[in-house]
Amino acid sequence: MRHPIDPKIDCVFKALLGAETNRALLIHFLNAMLGAELPAPISNVEILNPYNEREFLDDKLSVVDVKARDDQGGLHQIEIQLLSYRDLPARISYGWADLYSSQLSSGESYTKLKPTYAIWLLAQDLLPDPDRYLHDFRLRDAQGRSLVDHGGIWLLELNKFHAERVSTEQERWLKFFKEGATLDREALPPWMQTPEMRQAMSTLERFSDKDRAYHAYQARQNYLRQQMSIQQELDERRAEIEQAKQTAERERQAAERERQAAEHERQAAEQARAGEAQARMALEQEQGALKLERAAKESALAELERLKAQLRGATD
Repeated sequence: MRHPIDPKIDCVFKALLGAETNRALLIHFLNAMLGAELPAPISNVEILNPYNEREFLDDKLSVVDVKARDDQGGLHQIEIQLLSYRDLPARISYGWADLYSSQLSSGESYTKLKPTYAIWLLAQDLLPDPDRYLHDFRLRDAQGRSLVDHGGIWLLELNKFHAERVSTEQERWLKFFKEGATLDREALPPWMQTPEMRQAMSTLERFSDKDRAYHAYQARQNYLRQQMSIQQELDERRAEIEQAKQTAERERQAAERERQAAEHERQAAEQARAGEAQARMALEQEQGALKLERAAKESALAELERLKAQLRGATD
């Protein structure tokens, strides 16, 4: 190929799995990703929003996910996401719920609902488990019992996928999306030597060799780089704000501790002053008692002297 093409760029991703000419790739991808979850392997799909090359040339905000209905009526949403951000889990959940609820028109029975699967390939880490790249979310209780067996959400974190050897078709697809930009069509590794992977490489080659498609690819790549740069700036700004909040909170807590310490000192001083006042009062009371005692003694002595004088006068 003249130019390296990254299959994670959304216009390439949708051409791979959302083009009518690549319907067989989509079927293979769905069977590889969902595997035993399906009641039977998918043999045919209807692509509900097929890839259109012109939409990526004329509209930078094109819808780039792939939506399809399989031969059993099940619905599928497949999307690539290069950037993780705070509200991404809510967006993923909302997308699944929106597709699931779109099956019914007003007044239709719930029995018409079919399983709905959302498959997200994530270029950046989203969940904290560093050793687990596949996560499937279904409506289950704490004991693992399903409320309704109607599909769910599959998240595949490419950054955590590190298999050197391919042992399943799911691993083959994940390795292709993770390493596709570095592959050389003239010297493909053994794990790429399958009809599906060669067809996928042919799609990448069309983007590389066809000027119009390559310009579309470059435009999308530049646009996504800008979005990533903006998101990075937002994340940095959010981190700065959070750090400022934490600093302000630490300062507030330190000021509160100082205020509490000053209040304790004030209360201790007041208690000390109250103790001194009580001590002075007790001393004054003791001194008053001593004065009364001395006065009483002096009065008793005077009365004794008076009685002595009376005795002497009576004797005389």
